[in-house]
Amino acid sequence: MGPHPAVAAIRLAVRRTLTDLAAEAGSTFRAPVREPRDRTGGAPLAAAALPAAVGTTLIGNAHRHPSGLPRTPAAPGSPLVLVAVSGGADSMALAIATAFEAPKIGLRVGAVTVDHGLQQGSAERAAQVAGRLSELGLDPVEAVAVRVGRAGGPEAAARDARYAALDEAAERHGAVAVLLGHTRDDQAETVLLGLARGSGARSLAGMPAQKGRYRRPLLELDRAATRQACSAQAIQVWDDPHNCDPAYTRSRVRHEVLPVLEKHLGGGVVEALARTARLFRDDADALDQWAALAERDIRAGEGTLDAGKLAELPSAVRRRVLRRAALRAGCPAGDLFARHLETIDLLVTGWRGQGPLHLPGGVEATRRCGTLVFRRQGD
Repeated sequence: MGPHPAVAAIRLAVRRTLTDLAAEAGSTFRAPVREPRDRTGGAPLAAAALPAAVGTTLIGNAHRHPSGLPRTPAAPGSPLVLVAVSGGADSMALAIATAFEAPKIGLRVGAVTVDHGLQQGSAERAAQVAGRLSELGLDPVEAVAVRVGRAGGPEAAARDARYAALDEAAERHGAVAVLLGHTRDDQAETVLLGLARGSGARSLAGMPAQKGRYRRPLLELDRAATRQACSAQAIQVWDDPHNCDPAYTRSRVRHEVLPVLEKHLGGGVVEALARTARLFRDDADALDQWAALAERDIRAGEGTLDAGKLAELPSAVRRRVLRRAALRAGCPAGDLFARHLETIDLLVTGWRGQGPLHLPGGVEATRRCGTLVFRRQGD
């Protein structure tokens, strides 16, 4: 009898991601050492009975996976993949599937759980999650406390602190990748938030399946599958009360906006939004490539762009060039919105002698003698 369908689907998604990761790295991961069996074909020999020359290494301190199958040993010195785990169903299902699949291609699996310190008892819960992951065989496992600032609002500040902690852990352990448990539902929520904010095609493209060291294997699966997988494997999960708190925008989208859309537009809204994100991502990637090529011909010097050549570009490409220039001058990406780019664009398409524009991060954009100049104020 095979695994529960939800368990099988998550394992398959993780397997594809890990296989792609190995291919991208051009890696020759060492195959895991198989546990020798006795001559009668029975169960694997106990670790204590193995000859010293075999050198098998079990992942973590658990000998069996929740599936009940013997845990596959990883090759000594194999590369490490970290899983970001909050303790919720999405990340727990991802962690368990990764622990099952990764050793098959010679990867070790560890985990990081981040304590944002925003709730009473959060440190204890983070320690419990870390202990549970260690018992399930992941190694290394860390519970990392962070200090959440205020820049960009509570959700953005918590996200920035979390990614900073994950980046630091990945660097310290030399991890080849960090896996995140975002699902198709999360993708749909992201698209709706981008639409509401009028942030443009890149925001509507949602979350990428891959960006730098980060991978999101579950973007094609819905949230219900992760809950079913955890239930089928008797994996305890923790539901963050912030996910139901209407004070948070994403929570309102999840529990109020999406249910209304599903009710009045029929089922499949989440899947349609996720599909929209994929289509927008393809378009946005193509436009970004065009903008990068165009910028080479338009740049008149460090921090300056030829206004005449800018005016000849399609608006979608021109605004991408302007955004690249503003970011290079020091504008924080999270604070540079569509309204800023529209105002900068007027220096090209609606020039009437207007004065300098003050952008986030203390950056100033002005037009002089047919060129746009981006610089930090005071430079």
